Amino acid sequence: MALIKSISGIRGTIGGEVGEALTPLDVVKFAAAFGTWVLQTTNNNNIVIGRDARLSGDMVNRLVVATLQGLGINVIDLGLSTTPTVEMAVPAKKAGGGIILTASHNPKQWNALKLLNQHGEFINDQEGKLVLELAEKESFQFAEVTKLGKYTQSDKFLKRHIKAITDLPLVDVEAIKAANFKVVVDAVNSCGGFAVPQLLEALGVTQIEKLYCEPDGNFPHNPEPLPENLGEISRMMEKGKFDLGIVVDPDVDRLALVNEDGSMFGEEYTLVAVSDYVLQNTPGNTVSNLSSTRALRDVTEKSGGTYFASAVGEVNVVNMMKAQNAVIGGEGNGGIIYPELHYGRDALVGIALFLTHLAKSGLSISRLRAKYPNYYISKNKIELTPDIDVDAVLAKVQKQYAKQPVNTIDGVKIEFDKEWVHLRKSNTEPIIRIYAESDSLSTADHLANKIIGDIKDIISEKA
Repeated sequence: MALIKSISGIRGTIGGEVGEALTPLDVVKFAAAFGTWVLQTTNNNNIVIGRDARLSGDMVNRLVVATLQGLGINVIDLGLSTTPTVEMAVPAKKAGGGIILTASHNPKQWNALKLLNQHGEFINDQEGKLVLELAEKESFQFAEVTKLGKYTQSDKFLKRHIKAITDLPLVDVEAIKAANFKVVVDAVNSCGGFAVPQLLEALGVTQIEKLYCEPDGNFPHNPEPLPENLGEISRMMEKGKFDLGIVVDPDVDRLALVNEDGSMFGEEYTLVAVSDYVLQNTPGNTVSNLSSTRALRDVTEKSGGTYFASAVGEVNVVNMMKAQNAVIGGEGNGGIIYPELHYGRDALVGIALFLTHLAKSGLSISRLRAKYPNYYISKNKIELTPDIDVDAVLAKVQKQYAKQPVNTIDGVKIEFDKEWVHLRKSNTEPIIRIYAESDSLSTADHLANKIIGDIKDIISEKA
């Protein structure tokens, strides 16, 4: 069992002891802390909530709703919803904040409360620390019986979300319709099961094969949209009857694509391809996090823009995008952030922009992928004993490679011409994550193993 409290929210497994798993008491305490923070900082007593389809969602939802009402907060409940839909609903309803009940790509035994500010964006580090302090102190003031919050439900916002997407200047519904795409959708039996088909229909796609689109929370495979979890849709695509496969995670903020031959387009390249299309039409700057592929930088510079790297985490990407006036950004896990719509990862707008790009290119999806630079990322980690000073180890690595370009805004990222290695310490366990990228996987693995060897030498020196 696990319970992880962080500045971005609280997440854990269902069932177990208080403080060691996501129990009803933990849900209530954290919901009360966030509700209190919203009241104190915005003087606004309205909060929007929504949830993915996981099995514990209804239970957690009722706990959160009752807790917020007990604080005197009015709750607008979107029910089963996507994360980006909730993000857009918060400012639309002029609410003081939002809560999304989803553990994103985690397996079905997990759930979480993800917290949004009044702009429908994830709360930042400082705000998250204040919420954690309120939860720790349990300093809540509940409302008198005549001042309890009201509860309303709304199922209109997904339609508004889709309408806002189809109205975007860079989304060409007629081009998509004319392409007559045959599409397979794997929505891991969560909210993408209804959201993605509704979007595709609005875009003029009529040939939709639904795979795991029943939003009952019974995830048929690991819900993280990685190649090793997508065997079934890959085998369907291999039969040659479809133009592309679309895969989303349970809360629909990550997008993975499958080529017509069953091979993977690559999660890292979702952002690259969509950015290429956006940059062709609205030249400007881009942002992704330090652990994302260099291909975005290549595409950006080719179009005359400037690429910027942020610390890992959606809120960090968003802050950098605002600071650099980026026209598009996101994360290499298939997270598209298109500020023309809103500042949040959104698989739905990613689908619409990608299909427009694919339709206008006249290429198959595999041939479109072949247009982009080929990079491979090797993902590794070193497990450490709790007594090891991870910051000191990273500082020693930084010193060792001082002659190379080094970025230290989030761990240590070392650049070697068109190759790089990024080392980050985990916030929740004694682990150093080591990501390396090169133009071949074997070279990326070799580069990562070289740094891993350096780290082990540094640790043994200190022992």
